[in-house]
Amino acid sequence: MDMEVYDARTDEQFSKGYIDIDEMRTRRLDDGKELPFRYMHGGFEGTPVKFSFCFPMREQYEGRFYQYLSPFPGPEEELASLPVTGIDDKIAFCITHGAYYVESNMGSGAVFTNNADNTMSYRSSAASAEFSRIKAQEVYGYVHRPYGYVYGGSGGGYRTIACIENTNAYDGAAPYVIGSPYAIPNCQTTRAFAERILRNKLGQIIDAVDAGGSGDPYAGLNEEEAAALREATLFGYPLKSWFASADLNDGALPVLAPGVKQMDPAYFEDYWNVPGYMGADPDSSAARERICMDTKVKLQYVPGKKAKLLSGKEEAVDTRNGVNDAWKKMISSAGTDTEPWLELEKAPAPADGCDLYLKGLVMSVKSGAAAGKKVLIGRVEDNRIYLTEGFGMDNIAEVLDLIETGDEVHLDNSDYIAIQTYHRHQVPSLDYKAWDQFRDAQGNPLYPQQKTLVGPVFCGNGPGCKQNGLINGKIIIVAALLDEQAYPWQADWYRRKVASVHEGDVEDYCRLYYCDNVLHDDVTASVDELHATTYIAALKQSLIDLAKWVEKGIAPLPSSNYTLDGGHVIIPESAVLRRGVQAVPVLTVNGSKCVHVKAGEKVVFTVDAEVPDGAGALTYVEWSFEGEQDFPERGAWQLRDNGQRGSAEAVHIYEKKGTYFAVVRIKSERNGDKAAPFTQIRNIDRVRVVVE
Repeated sequence: MDMEVYDARTDEQFSKGYIDIDEMRTRRLDDGKELPFRYMHGGFEGTPVKFSFCFPMREQYEGRFYQYLSPFPGPEEELASLPVTGIDDKIAFCITHGAYYVESNMGSGAVFTNNADNTMSYRSSAASAEFSRIKAQEVYGYVHRPYGYVYGGSGGGYRTIACIENTNAYDGAAPYVIGSPYAIPNCQTTRAFAERILRNKLGQIIDAVDAGGSGDPYAGLNEEEAAALREATLFGYPLKSWFASADLNDGALPVLAPGVKQMDPAYFEDYWNVPGYMGADPDSSAARERICMDTKVKLQYVPGKKAKLLSGKEEAVDTRNGVNDAWKKMISSAGTDTEPWLELEKAPAPADGCDLYLKGLVMSVKSGAAAGKKVLIGRVEDNRIYLTEGFGMDNIAEVLDLIETGDEVHLDNSDYIAIQTYHRHQVPSLDYKAWDQFRDAQGNPLYPQQKTLVGPVFCGNGPGCKQNGLINGKIIIVAALLDEQAYPWQADWYRRKVASVHEGDVEDYCRLYYCDNVLHDDVTASVDELHATTYIAALKQSLIDLAKWVEKGIAPLPSSNYTLDGGHVIIPESAVLRRGVQAVPVLTVNGSKCVHVKAGEKVVFTVDAEVPDGAGALTYVEWSFEGEQDFPERGAWQLRDNGQRGSAEAVHIYEKKGTYFAVVRIKSERNGDKAAPFTQIRNIDRVRVVVE
């Protein structure tokens, strides 16, 4: 399969680069060390493309750059990394690892696509990379071609893949927590559907799969609930990720839903009327929880508005460019300082034995000065509805300024309920095993199918193409085994796609590392440090290894060892058998995963840990005994095998009755260097202590 490879150096659209800021700046590490660098900001004449380059001092420079691609481009994306500090500091990482840093806005602030030509994403990224090479020669004073590595996660992973498949600007790529061409909106809909059905049983499911739990998440579920959990699990949603469901709040689905309706409006009519769709069954939970009603405004409360932001360009920069929060830039802000509400003549009321399902409940104004406006309802108390921000909604303060008593309004959650089973009607080719549950024995879909498979449209529009596997360089993929947004099997799908279109062993040009106990998000602090940790250090180590692979021919560690069962990714218990880059801890309490003790009794915790072959040595062991998110107690390893294996013990006394989850957090580093700020790769394990 031959493809034309884009060369930004010959593109007239990007022939006139300019620099409008050129100055010395400083980054500061957590230990107080200051890192001077030369900052350049600019763009390309006649385009909306802007970029930032951060060049280390000449004595630190080793002839390479790393370029980060955000999931959602934005007008000032090239400034988004400037305020970030600590382990998340992309710029400081580059400076300390012989590279300069490149970031651009990819030409737009639009959702998913940039403009009429959605190839702008990878073309402008490549053009920024090539122009950075010109400036690097000027900065360092000698002719050379810097090696270039592009990386990004989630939506940025799609863009990263587009760059390494379609351009010649890069020598390697590190896409992480990536989706397949059918990830959107199907990963979001499967979870949202299960969450609606299971919302009152999630506590017992979480407890069952937690340390010391029963191990049976289906115990106590009725037939409908068990089927919903099984559907999501078979599709790839990790069982252990349900702990974060309240914080995840359906992720980007509210942003995706309007696009689905625009592409496939017939579905939202068929869902409620055509047999084979869940909503057409009057006895279904969808019909039972649907809200579709007209009423009138009786009273409105308009809170005071927030003070405006201080002036100044840097203060206005939106730094939400991570894989879990970049989409939030597209949500309309209420601009109010207290919760606004309306009292209605009639409000939704729960049916007997049910609670109201309010996610996606939209109020549309039908009369008066605010006619045509839409706002999202967050909660309902008696006849009072409380408004909240939402994608595609109108500004709450503006609506409240216009709306008056007696105005007619319509309340409706029909579309949001309908989209939750959209994946059943989007069955792709047989190589997507997560959909096997929606096929009969002959491989035919069990449910009516829509005319358009929208996944490739979504996943291709933003980066400007659909993944084809034809990479022009080396690639290391980092995936999260608790990934609640881009289910883990999709990283394997892309690895197999790359292998299918290249000759030779896939290990000659591709690696895939799975990290356990990590979610989708790409910041150091997870939503709950006691249930999940971060893969950021593993990603940064992969960037280092990628450069060594390309520049010196030093092959990275072998890919993770895993097997697939439908949408499940299964890994061995042992770190040596698991391979990859992450150490594995096994924590016990008094020799078990769950103990019952008396208040005031000494409790002994033991952790045994192992690092995969070649992945370095254990460095830190940290403890949380009573729910402390910062792991305040640091232990000491008893190391063996040059630090590849180790044990540690801790004693704690619980003074009060209750159920506690003690957690150990371990770190390992490729060179066993405790002072390395960016490459301390983490993992955790948990035990349950019941104090009687």
